[in-house]
Amino acid sequence: MIELVFVACFSVSNSCEERSMVFTDVTPMTCMIGAQPELAKWVEEHPNWKVSRWSCRYVDRSQKDI
Repeated sequence: MIELVFVACFSVSNSCEERSMVFTDVTPMTCMIGAQPELAKWVEEHPNWKVSRWSCRYVDRSQKDI
């Protein structure tokens, strides 16, 4: 699994947080190529937010949410 990790900043307060989207059946290169359209859709759905940076990486299955 590949994770598209991005930092989204709320335009009103300028506070930022890390967000991610997880994709199955894609390669890191496919993630890099398809990231901008996916992020553009996310920004359309979240108009008060802007994306400041992003990257693609393999999902670290050793980390679990508590």
